[in-house]
Parts: sequence; C-alpha cells; structure tokens
Amino acid sequence: MTVQPVSLTAIILTLNEEPHLERAIQSISNIAERVFVVDSGSTDRTVDIARRMGADVVDHLFVNQAYQFQWALDNLPIESDWILRLDADEVLTPGLAAEIANRLPSLPSDVTGVVLKLRYIFQNQKINFGGRGLRLLRIVRRGKSAVEPRWMDEHLVVTSGRIVTFSGEMFDHNLKDLTSFVKKHNGYATREAIQLMLERYPNSDANDAAIRGGVTRQARLKQLLRDKIYNRLPLSVGPIAYFLYRYVLLLGFLDGRKALTYHLLQGLWYRFLVAAKALEYDRSISKITDYGDRIELLGKLTGHNIALYEKAEKYAGPSRDLERPK
Repeated sequence: MTVQPVSLTAIILTLNEEPHLERAIQSISNIAERVFVVDSGSTDRTVDIARRMGADVVDHLFVNQAYQFQWALDNLPIESDWILRLDADEVLTPGLAAEIANRLPSLPSDVTGVVLKLRYIFQNQKINFGGRGLRLLRIVRRGKSAVEPRWMDEHLVVTSGRIVTFSGEMFDHNLKDLTSFVKKHNGYATREAIQLMLERYPNSDANDAAIRGGVTRQARLKQLLRDKIYNRLPLSVGPIAYFLYRYVLLLGFLDGRKALTYHLLQGLWYRFLVAAKALEYDRSISKITDYGDRIELLGKLTGHNIALYEKAEKYAGPSRDLERPK
C-alpha cells in the first residue's frame, strides 16, 4: 500500500542503537516529513546511520527519558502539526503507518493526541498473553503536550483536548541478547527506585511540579495500582504475586518457553530488583532531613545526576559545559 508523508515529525532518543535505528526510521519513512534523532553520546554507528537515513541529529546531555524528550519538545525546530514519539527499538507495522497517513490529517481540531497499540517481541517471539499489550499516547499535536517528570515509566500527556485510539499495531522488538536485556533492566530498576525515593521523601519546599493531563486510562490505572497497592506490599510478596498474575491469571504460559524467560526476568526478577534497590537506598537516606543532602547522597548511590534534573526547567542550552551523567 502506497502512503504519502503527512504533517508529522518523529523524535527518536538514542544511545548506541546501531542494531535498531535503520529499521525504526524505515518503518516511518513514508509517513513522517521529518525525523529528529536526539543522541546522547553514542560510540557506535548510530549517528552515521541516522544521517544516512535522512534524519536530523542533535546531541544533548542525557539525564533521563522524561527530561530528554521534554527538552526535545521545547527546543527542536518542529513545524509539523503532529509529533510522534518512537523508541529506537520499535517499529510501526505497514498497516499502522497507512492508518496514520489516512486518518491523521482529517482528525477534528479538538483531538490533540493519538493512542497507539504496542506489543512486545522477545527473542523473536511475539508476546501475545500476560497483559503485555499496551496502549500508549505516542502522537500529539505540536504545542499541546508535555512529559510526566518521572525517572521511570513516564508518559506523554496532552494538556488540552481529547485523545483517540488507532487500531494498527507497533512492536517493541529489541535485537540485542539477554546480557543486554539484563543490563538495560538493571538501569531501569535504578531509575524506578529513584522515583520511589523521590515520592517517599518529597521536597516540602517545592511547588507541585507534576504534569497533569490526558493520558490513557490503562497508563493511569497502572500507575494507581503500582503506587497505591503494589509498592506497599512486602518485598517477598509483591514480585512473586505480580509474576503469577501475569504468567497464570493472564495466561502468559500460553506463549511457551521464551515467554517463561521473559516473564521471569521482566515480571519477577525486575520487580524484585526495583524493590531491593529501593530498600537499599531507603536505608541510607531515611535519616537525612535536609532535602539537598538527601538528593546528593541518592545521586552518589545511584550514579545519576539527580540534582541536575531538579534544575532541569532552568536548563535549555547545549551540554558541552556540563558533566555527562552516567
């Protein structure tokens, strides 16, 4: 099916995404009139691939996903009506690309966001069961969106208007091996534990900086269940209960042996790691009363420049004069 570009700019955040980037850009090449790759110091061929594929490459200091994408929304010279958020290891199916091309230009003016359906492919096998079919707000009108200021599990939100859902699918299909999977999720666990600590020990002197807006019901329900129920369960109970919920009640076992590996790692091991790291950090910072001192120690424990993120709203310039966080 032949489709034509629409008034859509794609933003892809990258760090050493050589195995994935060409595939991601190729999947949107027929519909996006412009692609920005916001890189944070890749040492492989990521930047060369991006330029060869016709993308505009911008290098910017990485603090976390939320800050990086919000910086892109605020500072990139985007002129398109719509903006697509795409991860480097994700691909749009031809059917979804055609649906975007056909439906996006004719959406009413009060529609400011489009939810896309995301499924996972693990070790080249599609994960059909276990509750891993997600609905994520990924297309937004220019000037009508923001990113939740979270260290992990951040979402795009629309600041006004309403959202609709397209029927086509996109896939998260990471081509790297299990070692990379574990390394990536270890980093995710650190960031999620940071978020838990910031919520447990908030800055009492700060104004409420939370971004509230339109997001999918699935995402909001997921955050509510995690914050109000799951995070209050004992360390020995929560991860096991969550794994059994996904693998047994949501029929994850029907996807076979590769799915068992996936749910054990992503549903049990990862959740346990988040809880264990949060417990470790909490033991170190719980007795510190000064917010600045607490943030400084948490940064040392995690290897992340948390203090810089606290000042992120004041920072919009080039990254050359700042130390690159780990």
